[in-house]
Amino acid sequence: MNTELFGIIAMFALTVAFAIPFGKYIAKVYAGEKTSFDPVFNPIEKLFFKISGIDQNAEMNWKQHMFSLITINMVWFVLGMFVLMNQGWLPLNPDGNPGQTADLAFNTSISFVVNCNLQHYSGESGLSYLSQLFLMFLHFVTAGTGMAAAAVLFMALRERTTDKLGNFYNLMVKSCTRILLPLSILVATILAFNGTPMTFDGKDTIINMQGDTVQVSRGPVAAFVAIKHLGTNGGGFYGANSAHPLENPNYLTNMVEMIAQIIIPMAMIFAFGFFLKRRKMSWMIFGVMTTGFLLLTVPTIIWENGGNHAITAMGINNSAGAMEGKEVRFGTTASAFWSIATTVISTGSVNSMHDSYTPLSGMTQLLAMMTNAFYGGVGAGMLNFFIFIILAVFISGLMVGRTPEFMGKKIEAREMKIAMIVALLHPFLILVGTALAAAFPTITSATLANPGFHGFTEMLYEYTSSSANNGSGFEGLGDNNLWWNISTGFVLILSRYIPIIGPIAIAGLLANKKYIPESAGTLKTDSSTFGIMILAVIVIITALSFFPALTLGPIAEYFTLR
Repeated sequence: MNTELFGIIAMFALTVAFAIPFGKYIAKVYAGEKTSFDPVFNPIEKLFFKISGIDQNAEMNWKQHMFSLITINMVWFVLGMFVLMNQGWLPLNPDGNPGQTADLAFNTSISFVVNCNLQHYSGESGLSYLSQLFLMFLHFVTAGTGMAAAAVLFMALRERTTDKLGNFYNLMVKSCTRILLPLSILVATILAFNGTPMTFDGKDTIINMQGDTVQVSRGPVAAFVAIKHLGTNGGGFYGANSAHPLENPNYLTNMVEMIAQIIIPMAMIFAFGFFLKRRKMSWMIFGVMTTGFLLLTVPTIIWENGGNHAITAMGINNSAGAMEGKEVRFGTTASAFWSIATTVISTGSVNSMHDSYTPLSGMTQLLAMMTNAFYGGVGAGMLNFFIFIILAVFISGLMVGRTPEFMGKKIEAREMKIAMIVALLHPFLILVGTALAAAFPTITSATLANPGFHGFTEMLYEYTSSSANNGSGFEGLGDNNLWWNISTGFVLILSRYIPIIGPIAIAGLLANKKYIPESAGTLKTDSSTFGIMILAVIVIITALSFFPALTLGPIAEYFTLR
């Protein structure tokens, strides 16, 4: 355990060390300043905009940004439905995988368009290479969409009074070319040199150590895995995701994939500080997010290393920890760390089976998605946290008897209404979805691998993962049927676009307001005291919203195993 613990501490420290200068680079990209990649990407971007006929210099207000975002996402969704339903006869299908049903294609297409990547199919048998490549394209552009939205937030908060907030297409393309693409090439190269396949050949026939002849799926895996982590997309090329030995061959690739999924969400925090020239505020945000992350990670590591009490009661040696569903090459500690990082960040990739974790560890995985405010996805994480900042500013203003202000702009009734709608939408979608699933056992009970409290947790996890744009699952749930495909599909749509539109609308409204210079009586929003206030708001809203549901699931299951 000590070696594994040192490994995850070193990995986290490296990520922070890389994230700070990378955040400065991201700020330069969005500010239009010169970077070392300009000679490479300027001609590519100019060619793209020339062919598309888009004027990258045309300024947009927040409404035009959101219209462009939703329109292009609708186009990607329709294209995705076509490719997935017709992949059986389309090219690049050496293994002859059939087309998906309409309900599965609906769920898959919308899931990848909204950057959730919930998978109700097994990757190697459910998709052709053409479909995998199209989903890889969505990995780039949907991550770029979230980052572009965050850049609009940055611009709105930087300007004193304006409705000109850059160009959506310019920000999205730069996010893809100058941030996601170079890192993807680097990560994919490391994976390929460590044994991850990168080919268009079909299945390979091998004889394993037992002497059995088996078919091993291959494909453009290294490129897919690189961007799925860097874009916090999730979704595995293989059904077993990053627990598969070809998707994640060894401890080095495990560390690379972990750093890849954390690096951009963390760098966006520092980019916020560099862009607005408020580095103290970015450190405050980083402190709150990291505190929340550690409060979830540390107990999970302890519980998983403590083993399963039910197995111990049977007289079986549990000294290696709760190893069911985990890979020996990673161990309990690294697997537990990944399980929280992937749910906090909303990547949703797994290197172990979350359904096999001890009950309280399952609860922390759920809480990581229920809070939906610690690091988060690329771009979307900052948007989610911005809502909690607005709520904390308003509450603090009420406590001291002053009109709440944030960065020189008054927070008034309209902004608060939007913030409350966004904050309450998340628990609404999760709890209503789970309640409906529990209310119709004739439809859902046959899809549960486990009865009782754990079965309830499987349903709760599915809707929580969908609403948090995460995509991981308690795989004891048989989710490829009409109920789960359609119900989670609508949760995915609402939970993606409203939490993007809401914060951008607030930012756009604030940008149009008159700037009020800070005075001695202005609330300091970059102090540790305000950071504690934000953390308290997050904890209180999460506890009030979700504690009853958690009591019916993982907490009740925990007490039945004692």
